Amino acid sequence: MQNIAADNIAKPDQGYRNLVIAERKKNNAFKVIAISMAFVVLTVLGAIVLSLISGAGPVYEHFGWRFLTSTTWDPVQHIYGALPAIYGTLVTSLIALLLALPVSFGIAVFLTELCPLKLRGPIGTAIELLAGIPSIIYGMWGLFILAPFLSEHLQPALTEWFGNLWLVGPLFQGPPIGIGILPASIVLAIMIIPFISAVMRDVFAVVPATLKESAYGLGATTSEVVWDIVLPYTRVGVVGGVMLGLGRALGETMAVTFMIGNANNISISLFESGNSIASLLANEFAEASNPLHVSALITLGLILFAITFAVLAAARIMIAKAERKEGSR
Repeated sequence: MQNIAADNIAKPDQGYRNLVIAERKKNNAFKVIAISMAFVVLTVLGAIVLSLISGAGPVYEHFGWRFLTSTTWDPVQHIYGALPAIYGTLVTSLIALLLALPVSFGIAVFLTELCPLKLRGPIGTAIELLAGIPSIIYGMWGLFILAPFLSEHLQPALTEWFGNLWLVGPLFQGPPIGIGILPASIVLAIMIIPFISAVMRDVFAVVPATLKESAYGLGATTSEVVWDIVLPYTRVGVVGGVMLGLGRALGETMAVTFMIGNANNISISLFESGNSIASLLANEFAEASNPLHVSALITLGLILFAITFAVLAAARIMIAKAERKEGSR
C-alpha cells in the first residue's frame, strides 16, 4: 500500500517536471529564433555598410577628403565633389521640418483636444492616408500644380516682402521659376506632415485623462494644458516623431528630383535650383558607366547613410537624456 501511494505521488510530480521541461524547451527555442532574427538584421545592415565602403574606395583613393568639400561635379572630366548634394539634402530637409512641425503639432492638438469625437476617426484616417501616396505622385503634383502657383503668386510676394530686408533678403531673391530649394522643401514638408502628426496624435492620446481633467478643474485653458501637461508627458514620443519625419525627408528621392531643379551648385537663395544626394543618385546611377563615376555615386549613398545614422543616433541620445531626467524627478 505504501509503495502504491508513493507511486501515485511521484506520477503527478513527474508530469509536472515534464511540463516544465517542455515549456523551457519552447522558451529556449523562442529565444534562439528572436536572437537569430536580430542577428539577421545586423548582418544585412553590416553587409550594406561594407558594400558601400568597398564601393567608395576608388573615389577616396582618387580624391581623398576633397570629395566632401569640392563643389564641382563633372562626369565628362571625371571630377566629382559632394558638397552641393550634401548642402541641398540638409537644407531642404531642415526647411521641410521647420514648415511641417507647427502644422503637425496643430493637427495633433486639434484631433486630441478640440475635434468632435465623431470627426476624429475620419479626419485622422484621411491624414494617415496621405502617408500612403507614392512620392512620385507628390513630385508630379508639385511640378504641374504647385510650381506654377509658386512662380506666379508666392515667390514674387516673398521677394516683395522680404527681398530688401537685411540679412534675410538674399534668401528670397532670384528668378521665380517655381522649382528650386524652397519648392522642394515645401513638397517635402507636405510629405512628412502625416508621419509627424500621426505619431504626435498617438502619443498625445495616451496622456491620462485624469491629468488633463485635473488641470481643467483648476481653471487651466486648453493651451495651458497642452504646453504644461501634454507636452512634458509626451516629450520622448514627440522627439521620436520629429526624427521620423526628418529621416523621411533626408532620404526622399522622386519628389525632390521633380522639384529641386537638379543643378549642382550652392546658393544662399532659396529660389535657386540645387541638388540632393537622393536626386543625384536617381538621375545618374542608371547611366553611370565609368567606374569612378559609379564609385562617386556609391560614396554619396554612404554619406547619406552616415547622415541618417547620425540623425537617429542624436534622437536616441535626446530620448535617453529625457528619460533620465524624468526618472530623476
